[in-house]
Amino acid sequence: MKKTRLFATTAAGAAIALAVTACGSDSADTEDTTAADRVVVTDAWVKAADSGMTAAFARVENTGGDDVRVVAASSPASAHTELHEMASNDSGGMTMREKDGGFAIAPGDTLAFSPGHDHIMLMELTDPVVAGGAVTVTLEFDDGSTTTTDAQVRDFAGNQENYGADGEPVMGAAHGG
Repeated sequence: MKKTRLFATTAAGAAIALAVTACGSDSADTEDTTAADRVVVTDAWVKAADSGMTAAFARVENTGGDDVRVVAASSPASAHTELHEMASNDSGGMTMREKDGGFAIAPGDTLAFSPGHDHIMLMELTDPVVAGGAVTVTLEFDDGSTTTTDAQVRDFAGNQENYGADGEPVMGAAHGG
């Protein structure tokens, strides 16, 4: 009788341990997800513009357990799209430049593309970007995955850009939206 109880107790304990182990394992989930699966894009918008170039903004949150890196963006609204950062220049001011290597987002962090700061530059607009409409923006990650969002088009008077004939920002001009 004691042997039967011991066997039953041991078998029940093993079954519980197996069930707990099976339920607690999510390593397959993290191995099978792409960077795009681990981000949430919110508050996406684009500054209205008749022609030339404009900027897109959004919040990109990494909800996963590993870093993700945004390496490119694209939009049917523009012939050319770049990820831009604002950085200090030699004269102590700020300058806009393409972000080499893209933007890394740590687990639980949010990358904020915002006017006057990091942003997505839409160049050579294919049509006017009209307030009240929407522009599709696709972000690409270093693993090749992508996520697409519809950004609302807004009138925005802040951060007025001034560009030279070559399309480059004029020194001293604000940029990013």
